Amino acid sequence: MGKTSYKKLTGSQNLRHRLVLAALACTPVLIEDIRAEETWPGLRPHEVSFLRLLEKVSDDCVVEINETGTKLKFKPGIVMGGRNLVHDCGLSRAIGYFLEPLIVLGLFAKKPLTITLKGITNDPKDPSVDTFRSTTLPMLKHFGVPSEGLDLKIQSRGSAPQGGGEVFLSIPIVQSLTAVNWTDEGMVKRIRGVTFSTRVSTQFENTMVYAARGIFNLLLPDVHIFTDHRSGAQAGLSPGYGISLVAETTSGCCISADTAISYSRGEETVELEDEEKKDLMPPEDVGVQMANVLLGEIEQGGVVDSTHQGLLFLLCALCPQDVSKVRVGKLSPYGIETLRNIKDFLGVKFVIKPDPSTGTVILKCVGSGLRNLSRRIS
Repeated sequence: MGKTSYKKLTGSQNLRHRLVLAALACTPVLIEDIRAEETWPGLRPHEVSFLRLLEKVSDDCVVEINETGTKLKFKPGIVMGGRNLVHDCGLSRAIGYFLEPLIVLGLFAKKPLTITLKGITNDPKDPSVDTFRSTTLPMLKHFGVPSEGLDLKIQSRGSAPQGGGEVFLSIPIVQSLTAVNWTDEGMVKRIRGVTFSTRVSTQFENTMVYAARGIFNLLLPDVHIFTDHRSGAQAGLSPGYGISLVAETTSGCCISADTAISYSRGEETVELEDEEKKDLMPPEDVGVQMANVLLGEIEQGGVVDSTHQGLLFLLCALCPQDVSKVRVGKLSPYGIETLRNIKDFLGVKFVIKPDPSTGTVILKCVGSGLRNLSRRIS
């Protein structure tokens, strides 16, 4: 074989998407200057864990990291999928960080993927596992992903800083996605949600539900927020509570917002050793705040909320060579970074047109025509 030519990139931003796109486009990448200037240089534990996960689900994939972790060589192999894999996501980021890229890779694997992920299920930084169940998986159905075999079960919850949660994810394989014309966001017809609590009183959940409903019931009657109180082994190792809300519209879009409250992780609490542990936000305020965040997301318009923009663009770019057209609210910085990476790796350019009458943005692209070639033809 000839010498492998690596695509050179610098910096640590959006490492997940770069690696996923590299794996899908079969492009070896060399990433340099990963936090080279910082006090703690190099890859963070969650990024190394993500690389290990990529190695687990693919065959013949080569990862080389230098001693300081500031330089990374990644040569993707064939995404194999597989049954009953297990991966420990570590405690520096939540499971949500690993789920989004894993779903995209799983669709283009050789065999259907079933995997158990262990770690933190809910934290304020990454989308919670409840949001994945209620919003992300239904979103895939718009792109022609079959609903059988697409599932996420929450075996046990885990809050930061100790984790102890476990989720079971299964993803079917597709030959190719279908292009979408998805610009009608519709009107909100109902609001669903779920609150969770681990190792704290159930009363916390009732308070959150009561506070959130107090806002939504002024606007529409159909509001159901379920409670999910875990105790014992299923509650993980740390106390915490949180809420995930989803607004469903008449045209089948799901707009979500979520958060979780628990004591923060070790690095952030070093300077708080002298004082008492800082007070956590009371459940009533959490309910009110999340209800307002969700209403803000709905007000922005678009067929997905701002956290799902990156995934939406990625799925559009992976469609067959046909025009996809989607409408989003304000472009998030994360969405913009994703568009740049898609252009780099897949050569797909989006046409971005603001729609001043609604304050939204319409994006059009011609997909890259990615087909699942590793799939066994049965």
